[in-house]
Amino acid sequence: MSSDDDYTRDEGGKHEGPQRSSPYPLSRLSAPHDLVDVAREIQKADETIKTAAGSKLKVIAKQIRALQDEAHGILQSAQRDADLHRAVCHFKRRPGHIYHLYRKDDGTLYFSMLSPDDWGGEPPHTHEGSYRLEADMSWTPADQLSDRDESDEVVRRLLEPGNER
Repeated sequence: MSSDDDYTRDEGGKHEGPQRSSPYPLSRLSAPHDLVDVAREIQKADETIKTAAGSKLKVIAKQIRALQDEAHGILQSAQRDADLHRAVCHFKRRPGHIYHLYRKDDGTLYFSMLSPDDWGGEPPHTHEGSYRLEADMSWTPADQLSDRDESDEVVRRLLEPGNER
């Protein structure tokens, strides 16, 4: 029979440190370490970590898609604004005013201060839409003015002095 001094585990020597730092039980009352149980616990921890990481990555992927959609919308608005600025206009455009876009038979776009109603419901050319020129030189379609005004009001209130958090 061999003594404890001759006994080795994992090709290492006898544990020389404090009992609390031992990689294996030093007391006969300690539960026996079963390598299969340890491996099972590690596998379970790995699966839990993968699931948690996967969930977090799904949230990030959803945010990326939302940002891509927002970027796409911004690019479409910028293209529309650039096209509207290229429309023929024989008067000075002023922010805050609504202008009416018409298309001639040859495809030329032009702005007018007269709405289709001002023409008695029969404008001389095809009415393409009405737009308000904003202070940032963007254009807001007339059917979206209330949404734009509401969001501008919310931003204005947030920027008022005394609204710091």
